[in-house]
Amino acid sequence: MRSLWYRNAIIYQIDVSVFRDGNNDGWGDLQGLTAHLEYLRGLGVTCIWLSPFYQSPFRDGGYDVTDHLAVDPRFGDLADMVALLEKAEELGIRVMVELVAHHTSDQHRWFQEARRDRNSPYRDYYVWADEPEETHVKPIFPTVEDSVWTWDEEAGQYYRHAFYSHQPDLNIANPAVRAEIEDIMSFWLRLGVSGFRIDAAGHMIDGAKEADPRDDGFWLLNDLRAFATLRRSDAVLLGEVDVPAEDYARYFGKGHRLTLVSNFFLNNFLFLALARERAEPIERALREQPDPPERAQYAVWVRNHDELDLERLSEAEREEVMQRFAPDEDMRVYNRGIRRRLPPMLDGDQRRIAQVHALLFSLPGTPILRYGEEIGMGEDLSQKERHAVRTAMQWSDEVNGGFSPADPDSLPVPVIREGPFAYDKVNIYEQTLRDDSLLARTGKMIRARLGMPEIGYGECTVMDVGCPAVLALRHELDGQVVFTFANLSGQDVEVGLPDVEVGELRDMLVDGPYPPQQNGAHALKLRAYGYRWLRQRPCFAP
Repeated sequence: MRSLWYRNAIIYQIDVSVFRDGNNDGWGDLQGLTAHLEYLRGLGVTCIWLSPFYQSPFRDGGYDVTDHLAVDPRFGDLADMVALLEKAEELGIRVMVELVAHHTSDQHRWFQEARRDRNSPYRDYYVWADEPEETHVKPIFPTVEDSVWTWDEEAGQYYRHAFYSHQPDLNIANPAVRAEIEDIMSFWLRLGVSGFRIDAAGHMIDGAKEADPRDDGFWLLNDLRAFATLRRSDAVLLGEVDVPAEDYARYFGKGHRLTLVSNFFLNNFLFLALARERAEPIERALREQPDPPERAQYAVWVRNHDELDLERLSEAEREEVMQRFAPDEDMRVYNRGIRRRLPPMLDGDQRRIAQVHALLFSLPGTPILRYGEEIGMGEDLSQKERHAVRTAMQWSDEVNGGFSPADPDSLPVPVIREGPFAYDKVNIYEQTLRDDSLLARTGKMIRARLGMPEIGYGECTVMDVGCPAVLALRHELDGQVVFTFANLSGQDVEVGLPDVEVGELRDMLVDGPYPPQQNGAHALKLRAYGYRWLRQRPCFAP
């Protein structure tokens, strides 16, 4: 199963710039991350996904790249990246990096060459027009950019950009651009990464379709997967794919396209379920989404580095979630999403936060934990747009939360200093010392999840247990069965298991001790916001 390592992996998402400062200049860097890999291994993490650390003006968190083959000096250099990869390998942690190939920074050498000379070979690396043209491409940030076309005085033409105006779209239709993308992939795979998270994968498919309508542009994913696999047989491609659920099958293909598909659909309905304290939205999403092929998998998460985009919900459902978790206008963004982390949304209720983590790890798919989620970090709404959830990691109650010893007044990254989620109240050091902390509970969940391949590799079935507040899942692999239960409500409940004798089940993960079950019983108790994972006892032949 080595080639399917991702199916039973725990991925930890890290923004290098805010994780740990290793050289005291106020920026998080590769040295700081490398020095703290043991913390992640102790937590149970098996793979880290790094946000862009490439050379960049950093106007969009590093997604505005100026050189895909160079480490930005504020984060270190290639030698630091090699040191990170070597130590990660020693600890059994894989490393996944970003493939940002839909656009570049307007400061990229390619764009600077393109704008200076219409006859430059780099001119066709981007999409140009003498006048703004009608296009299916719409602004990704509609409250920030009102058009996908921006006039460039030096070029004497408009260039297209689906994202910010300082991020011109690459012309995927150009074979030379696709060759550049392959060179980028080859470089990092040879250096030792285990795969890529493909930024804006759906938009790249649209660009490929413009070049060649064959297979609606999905030939691009065929080519990228084949290229990666030839260079590293177990390499994975995790695609950022925010599309209707029925379209996921095309991104998987027969298991020969994306290895992992980001499940935005399920993520939307997870929050609808949390808002209602009812399992039905999650059950609905699990039933409606297509099954992944054998050699592929969904990626699931609670919150990521962007806004909580709720576009997959109906207008009424979206407003229901907004009213519950983002009642104030400054908590919302782009007319579609929420710019908050989970703990403040749940008013810091440790029971609920832990229950949501247990719910995440029980879902069919590869779980992704964002840095700081294991301790319940909050957000800083004084930051603009998505930067509210991109604050410095809170290691201790020392200056700057132990993130950096630099002068607090000169720190270039945001640190949460005030309120119930400030670093002196929420940090790793304090929670490490308590067996009942969120950190301790989350680590226990991760290790339990790794020890239950039935969830990662097995077949998942939604169970009807007669209680609308409880998500009940049955996971089976090679005849071995695991049951997972999560009570989304604030009331103690009892669930019915007519086909299972509870006495045949053994608790493997619980929110707290439960009394022993009587033989012959077919009902299971769950506390308010409680969770239980149970494994069926093996039957031994006489």
